[in-house]
Amino acid sequence: MSTPLPSFSHLERMTDECGTFEHADHKIPRREHGYCTDDMARVLVVTCREPEPSQLVRDLARKALRFVVEAQGAGGDCLNRRDSHGQWHGPYSVEDCWGRSLWGLGTAAAHSQDDLVRQVALAHFERGSRQRSPWPRAMAFAALGACEVVLARPGNRAALDLLGAAAELVGRATSGDSSWPWPEPRLQYANAVLPDSMMAAGAALGRQSLVDDGAALLAWLLDHETDDGHLSVTPVGGSGPGDPRPAFDQQPIEVATLADACSRAAALVPGGLWVSGIGRAVAWFLGDNDARAPMWDAGTGGGYDGLRADGPNLNQGAESTLALISTLQHSRHPARSAH
Repeated sequence: MSTPLPSFSHLERMTDECGTFEHADHKIPRREHGYCTDDMARVLVVTCREPEPSQLVRDLARKALRFVVEAQGAGGDCLNRRDSHGQWHGPYSVEDCWGRSLWGLGTAAAHSQDDLVRQVALAHFERGSRQRSPWPRAMAFAALGACEVVLARPGNRAALDLLGAAAELVGRATSGDSSWPWPEPRLQYANAVLPDSMMAAGAALGRQSLVDDGAALLAWLLDHETDDGHLSVTPVGGSGPGDPRPAFDQQPIEVATLADACSRAAALVPGGLWVSGIGRAVAWFLGDNDARAPMWDAGTGGGYDGLRADGPNLNQGAESTLALISTLQHSRHPARSAH
């Protein structure tokens, strides 16, 4: 089967004037569950890295930027939950929603073809980058945005300082066990964002050893999450040394972060492993996975929410659809600029 192009049709179906609904019942948005900044930040990433965005994609990018800006507090921290009436709920935090918002803002500031989007995104990236998170994944997502800013504006102090802090937090931990080099006792979620951020920070800061450490960790993860030539990724409950495999419920976000990291590695580290990794990620969505089942709906362009032993969860939520779009974007241009 040929690799499909990314489609934004289902994402448009899931989106109203306020934002993209988080959940779906099959292809129908579940409006009662509202929206989240995590998803809107990812919308900003995938729309702003489209090389020739249609008007639909431009409109989605503007909605995503507005949502992420409105989620940001005066001090740069972030709200995550918003109901279908537009009301925000919960506290401001520097959890994943903060990190992902900086990823989206940094990507928009560097890559949007809309001057106003770039200007607004940079201003709010710089506000958000005043904060620091104690959580490695939040800092890793933030580092991805900071790397994009540095690529576009090499002397940006806010981005460079954030990258330095992220490198210290994400890159310092080690298990000391050669059979389990992962810096945590168990794999959790979106795991490849950790080596991805190490490589991003290392490239931006001129620290080749950090690039090399991130690439080595990514190579281990890719091997660990491959079985008989196809991806067999960490399930929603995580996994540790000796856990039985395959395991379910496998999440599309795990596959998408592998594709993201492999795309960066392909631009930084010689070897064919990284393009092969992107190919495995695309193939996982197309059906080369532990259940031998497609993880997307060719009719809608939506991604399925999780892979179970008996096949896919057929709901087409925002996170899974964005993971599909992101992975297919990398299949067009496997090695993205990283210097």
